Amino acid sequence: MMDDFTASEILTGETSIFVRSSGDGPPVLLLHGFPQTHLMWRGVAPLLDRDFTVVCADLRGYGHSGCPESHRDHTPYSKCCMARDMAGVMERLGFPRFSVAGHDRGGRVAYRMALDHPDLVERLAVLDILPTETV
Repeated sequence: MMDDFTASEILTGETSIFVRSSGDGPPVLLLHGFPQTHLMWRGVAPLLDRDFTVVCADLRGYGHSGCPESHRDHTPYSKCCMARDMAGVMERLGFPRFSVAGHDRGGRVAYRMALDHPDLVERLAVLDILPTETV
């Protein structure tokens, strides 16, 4: 699956993130949901790579990405930390701005990334999540 995509392991400083990428054009990052991996995008990613540079990543703790030791408050697995991972991945791949689409848990990470790194996220799509109230 996704054999035509280039597989890479990107070190973020806190962990390693596994990605598959392909295509040429504006970059788009695809983030999976729970309990999936980047392979959930196997049907759509090859279609998108005709017009975009597609980056499919495994969130920390999933698939081939690293599993940092957790803390009592689970901070290393917060959406903020996962968003920071993905911002670092895209930076290391040479994309100063990009679009991001996330499904389920990946949607929450994508949303957090847009809040924490608005200078990086050009467009955002969140799929299959319900809005949460902020206080």
